[in-house]
Amino acid sequence: MAESEAAADSANAERKRSEVNLIPVAQLLESLLVTVLLALFVTTFVVQAYKIPSDSMEPTLLVGDHVLVNKFVFEGDGAWYDKLLPYRSIRRGDMIIFKYAYEDHPDYVKRVIGLPGDHLHILNGHVYVDGKPLDEPYAVHGEPDDPSSQEYFPPLDPYSARTQLLPEWAHDVSNYVQDDELVVPPGRYFVMGDNRDDSLDSRYWGFVDRSAVMGKPILIYWSVDATSDDYADRSVLGTIEAIGDTLVHLPSRTRWHRLLREVH
Repeated sequence: MAESEAAADSANAERKRSEVNLIPVAQLLESLLVTVLLALFVTTFVVQAYKIPSDSMEPTLLVGDHVLVNKFVFEGDGAWYDKLLPYRSIRRGDMIIFKYAYEDHPDYVKRVIGLPGDHLHILNGHVYVDGKPLDEPYAVHGEPDDPSSQEYFPPLDPYSARTQLLPEWAHDVSNYVQDDELVVPPGRYFVMGDNRDDSLDSRYWGFVDRSAVMGKPILIYWSVDATSDDYADRSVLGTIEAIGDTLVHLPSRTRWHRLLREVH
């Protein structure tokens, strides 16, 4: 009898030890699941990291800047709960991340210049909205004698449209021109790069649809000295090689003075 009781006590003790061991494992898995779900929620709805692969936004954003994008800033699709959230409308001068409508739909970053309803034209590189020159302290231009800085928009003749614009935009742009000015339609935006003479933007391919806007860059959390060629290969292998090269040269290539800089 004593032996059977001892065996039962030993079995109970072993079972309890197993239960004690299982509890931390279950808690760990639960915590991991919660962390993953929170991370997915944050990157989907709140904030996401992007890197800058081109010089179209220089000097505001440099090639190799890594930015955090606020995806919870611009107004939603008109649902009742939008009024309860800290949304706001897109404003002129806002920098936005959006899905480019052509090629393989990469993410672009540009600055909003024209809002829905604006009458816009560009003369000698200067932007005019509703007949008034736009104050643009963020914009940089080439030398005064640089032919690319003596631009005008919209194109004044079909030949200029065909030779300068993306075919789809060259075909449609005249539909939005009144009295030699471009009229921005509802739900769309006219965007440009700060580096005006080296930016492929709305002048060349058209408007950004509101549904394509993903958020607003708010902070440079890391910056590495790089060129556009470093990001030219978008394949998985190319991305891995770029990351590996950056990690190897991390201390020497980091632009420490740009870390934690706000984006305006």
